[in-house]
Amino acid sequence: MLEVAQLRDFAKRYTAAWCSREAASVAAFFAPNGSLSVNGALAAGRGAITDVAQGFMTAFPDMELQMDDVRIEGDRAVYHWTLSALTTGRGNWASGSVQRLRKVEDGRGWTHCGVAGPVR
Repeated sequence: MLEVAQLRDFAKRYTAAWCSREAASVAAFFAPNGSLSVNGALAAGRGAITDVAQGFMTAFPDMELQMDDVRIEGDRAVYHWTLSALTTGRGNWASGSVQRLRKVEDGRGWTHCGVAGPVR
């Protein structure tokens, strides 16, 4: 397992990848055959992960991801984050609404921890 300082550095770089608006940069943090589960849907492999990341970047073109916390819990790392963005109306989001999502990512997928939006 990574040391806490290494884990925090990794999480900061992962956050920066999301903020870069370069979907392939996000996918590069996963093993070539790695997977990402979002709302129960599994994206397996870097190509599929790139597609999922691009979907978020398209739906939330001005998105800003903030790392709220990262810590080790047992045998896994847990990454807490908040996404703030104005939406384009794609997916389940109303066009032009401002969303603030808080999530926890723990290696088994994203756990919904609350939608703090739409923010007015």
